[in-house]
Amino acid sequence: MVAWRWMELLLLQAVLGGAAAWLWGVWAAFAGMAVAAWLWMAWDNWQVRRLRQWLMQGELTAASQLQGIWGMLATYVRRAVRSREQAVVAAEQRVQDILAALQASPNGLVLLDAQGHIEWCNRMAERHFGFDAQRDIQQTIGNLVRDPAFSSYWSSQDFTHPVLMVGRDSTPSRPVMLSVHIYPYGDGRHLLLARDITALEQAEAMRRDFVANVSHEIRTPLTVLVGFVETLQTLELSPQEHKHYLALMAQQASRMQNLVQDLLTLSRLEGSPLPGLSDWFPVSAMLRQCAIEAQALSKLLTKGAGAVHAITFPAADAPGMDWEIAGTQAELISAFSNLISNALRYTPAGGSVQVRWEVQPDGSACFSVKDSGPGIDPAHIGRLTERFYRVDRSRSRDTGGTGLGLAIVKHSLQRHDAKLEIHSQLGAGATFSALFPANRLRSARHAQPVVDVEPK
Repeated sequence: MVAWRWMELLLLQAVLGGAAAWLWGVWAAFAGMAVAAWLWMAWDNWQVRRLRQWLMQGELTAASQLQGIWGMLATYVRRAVRSREQAVVAAEQRVQDILAALQASPNGLVLLDAQGHIEWCNRMAERHFGFDAQRDIQQTIGNLVRDPAFSSYWSSQDFTHPVLMVGRDSTPSRPVMLSVHIYPYGDGRHLLLARDITALEQAEAMRRDFVANVSHEIRTPLTVLVGFVETLQTLELSPQEHKHYLALMAQQASRMQNLVQDLLTLSRLEGSPLPGLSDWFPVSAMLRQCAIEAQALSKLLTKGAGAVHAITFPAADAPGMDWEIAGTQAELISAFSNLISNALRYTPAGGSVQVRWEVQPDGSACFSVKDSGPGIDPAHIGRLTERFYRVDRSRSRDTGGTGLGLAIVKHSLQRHDAKLEIHSQLGAGATFSALFPANRLRSARHAQPVVDVEPK
């Protein structure tokens, strides 16, 4: 570019100097060359002033009206500015994308400066701590989070492990627990991460309760068995006493066997894949099997009582008995049998147990078991499906229950998209209903027949 500018100057001097020499002689040529240099410098200075004005006005994205080398320079400047602006826009977009991703995080995030002032927080942090992203910026975290556990954690500046604290929305009926961990980064800054661990805490509490309940349920019959074994080993017993103790030992052993079997059933239900919609089973066949088991259990429970239960099932030709359910037959029969056996165990001899199967107009169906037992206080209904929960523990042991039957029913029904409903009043019996959605049901008359095609 410098060589080109010198060439412009020399060319202008040659033209003006040559013209002056032709018109006025040789000495006039020097004057023409001087005038040419002055004109070139004046033009160049004017272009520089226009370039300066263009730069000062800040309209760098607009094309300039400069000529020559200054026009080329303006073009280079405009391109550089445009490239820099595009880079800034791209960087801002990346920052916005990162902030949007942090906003979508299921955990609360808070950025703190070296003095503990809030620089930024996401919506989940607002929910966890009651922050306002606009109002609380540059507020000190210690002034806004007053939980004693967090205050001690922040003042100690030992962030090796997280701290547990009660969530802002926590209530006695719905407790909320937060795990708060602070991570130092940068030049004295901190990242606060808050996770809602309420479900984990509840699961851990349920695990502890479950282990404690299992240990208690197994220890009780095991203690009885050990006691009877020691009695048989140390005392001289008559044949009648010997037979009596062996019968009690068999009863306790059967109780432990039933408990282990129910635990294995629950484990299998929780760990196996969900039932699909490809296997269909007739309702009539399942209820027929349940009826056989119910009659046998009733005779066992009312032995020596002088009267059996009055058990009624839908007739084979009753409406809806020609329908089919999609799922796992063993799980469905287990759920139905548990509801029926539960009704029989809590219904006195001579009482009634009524089993129904009703198809609704919308294609859904309801399996229900109604008994004439003592009924249940509505205060207990919400917890009946909890494992080992019993309204009356002594009565449950007398009837041979393990405390897991309704938990098995609940899991089995949930795996089939069904819902368990319980209605009862003290002294008025109880009704347990399993509500099945329409997509799990079909009429056998409208079912597509399966055709076996032999390969050619």
